[in-house]
Amino acid sequence: MANTGLLKRLGKMLTEDLDEIEDERVQRESQAASKDLADGAQCAKDCSRGDEAVMVGELRSVETCSRNTHSGVGAEFFDGTDTVLLKWMGRNRIPGIEPGRRITVRGRVATADGMKVVYNPAYDLHGDDD
Repeated sequence: MANTGLLKRLGKMLTEDLDEIEDERVQRESQAASKDLADGAQCAKDCSRGDEAVMVGELRSVETCSRNTHSGVGAEFFDGTDTVLLKWMGRNRIPGIEPGRRITVRGRVATADGMKVVYNPAYDLHGDDD
């Protein structure tokens, strides 16, 4: 009865919240990509203030500033488990940092306004074929 499994998956897809499906997709892809890293990567939900972290996920949104403001570039990073704000200070734009982009980030986790933040993270952009 191979069709039973297919019917269960189809039923789940039709009744499950689209955000939950998207979160599971991002989490699966992030975990698969982190296995390729020599050091491995942490889940964002497991990272705490002060931790030196390596995380793999995707950028959900990106905010840039005008040349006059110099407040930096901010991006919402999500790995399927938690959201982390990435903040590059003194930059008004960073090529390749755009919504939907898969990325590996490295840096020390801080907190600001109750949210996890990594300031000036090192990063590797993932191509469409990764």
